[in-house]
Amino acid sequence: MNAIDTIPPLAADLVSFIEGLPKAELHLHIEGTLEPELLFALAQRNRVKLPYATVEELRAAYAFTDLQSFLDLYYAGAAVLQTEQDFYEMTAAYIAHCRADNVRHVEIFFDPQTHTERGIDIAVVFAGIARALREAQNSPDEHGFSSFMIMSFLRHLSEEDAFATLEAALPLREQYKDLWIGIGLDSAERGNPPEKFAKVFARCRELGFYLVAHAGEEGPPAYVISALDVLQVQRIDHGVRSEEDPDLMTRLSKERIPLTVCPLSNLKLCVVDDLAKHNLARLLHAGLAVTINSDDPAYFGGYMNDNYLAVAQSLRLSRTELVKLTRNSFEASFLPEKEKQRLLQELDGYCMAH
Repeated sequence: MNAIDTIPPLAADLVSFIEGLPKAELHLHIEGTLEPELLFALAQRNRVKLPYATVEELRAAYAFTDLQSFLDLYYAGAAVLQTEQDFYEMTAAYIAHCRADNVRHVEIFFDPQTHTERGIDIAVVFAGIARALREAQNSPDEHGFSSFMIMSFLRHLSEEDAFATLEAALPLREQYKDLWIGIGLDSAERGNPPEKFAKVFARCRELGFYLVAHAGEEGPPAYVISALDVLQVQRIDHGVRSEEDPDLMTRLSKERIPLTVCPLSNLKLCVVDDLAKHNLARLLHAGLAVTINSDDPAYFGGYMNDNYLAVAQSLRLSRTELVKLTRNSFEASFLPEKEKQRLLQELDGYCMAH
């Protein structure tokens, strides 16, 4: 039995409070939002043969032992994405979840190399995701919806591959300058330290992109330090193993370097064996700019509200702590200061009303 099964459920008023909180999501892989139902529909439309006969059989395969076991399934599932319409529908489906969870702003990771390796034109990837994001931003909404795109390099591939991807994407920069603002680094950490990509990140820095990198999920605290000092990133994606290095913890707190933590992902990938043992609350109490995110929600069992509710229950977080996590997410975003302040004011107004 998981320890959360023995923890009393959240009070109904706290559940309602969490569900209504305005939020930002800063760690979301759009390919990781591909739910089995849509995956099967796209496979049928594009005549892609899947190794699973039914949606239920596919869901049953979501029993991961580590990051790599997830990535193997993740890349196989991405094979169904072939046309601009496919990328559009996947992104639009994610945006529907955002609206349901009161997510006001998202900064989406996407992995062109996952698709260009299969012969998909990088312009197709950009076009489908961007069309859905722009449509959402331009639709009438009481609170509004904003978004950015962060193009990520796959760290299990070479730096030369990353450079080739960057050069293929740069002709599209003007067309997507309203959305494409950042560069990230994801995929398998083990054996792929951040410094492997020092030159391409230096080039991206020269080009004026915001920089982020996955570090300190399966990799050691040293990877977090390398991401900060060598790649010069502004945010650390995951970063939960930073707690193993007291000096690093002091630095993260002092410099207010955001950590985009993904609780249900950490549980599903066995980074922690019990959510009640997650160090999110300790990181928050140590003064770190911790945020909550869903990572690859179709695979890890939950979107934003699911993650908030799960940690609120398992870690017995107070309303004050939950609001701090939400405030951190807006402050850690790459939004212009005016937009940050607008969202923070909305958060303050919500809290005063509740």
